[in-house]
Amino acid sequence: MAFQMDKQELETWMGQIFPQVAEDFRVERLEGDETDLRLLVSERHLRPGGTVSGPAMFALADCAMYAAILARLGKVALAVTTNCSIDFMRKPAANTDLIGTARILKMGRALVVGDVLICSEGDTRPVARASLTYSIPPTDQKR
Repeated sequence: MAFQMDKQELETWMGQIFPQVAEDFRVERLEGDETDLRLLVSERHLRPGGTVSGPAMFALADCAMYAAILARLGKVALAVTTNCSIDFMRKPAANTDLIGTARILKMGRALVVGDVLICSEGDTRPVARASLTYSIPPTDQKR
């Protein structure tokens, strides 16, 4: 499915519909089947022990998949997460941004299935992997 928004349009739209987290994320790349979203790691994303918290990584996975869907559907703010499973694989660096690469595996009329691989910037080894399913709102009253 072709992109309906470019990087700047997507980032602006996400900032409008989710201003509460707009300062945490940057759209890095829209290419092929992939969308990269950056978590700008700060002190508030850390947990004791000097690592990025699980909830911060979950937020990155969820927002990355949401961005991937919006980039293809356009300005449809009502797509919602219906399922998410995340595996934490290794400890990310506390002082390094995280990059979530979302990949849409199947985009149907009502559901989207995809995965997100999360890596510390500059390291190709994943720190977490998430599998997500989103529900797409109906586009007309017949559904």
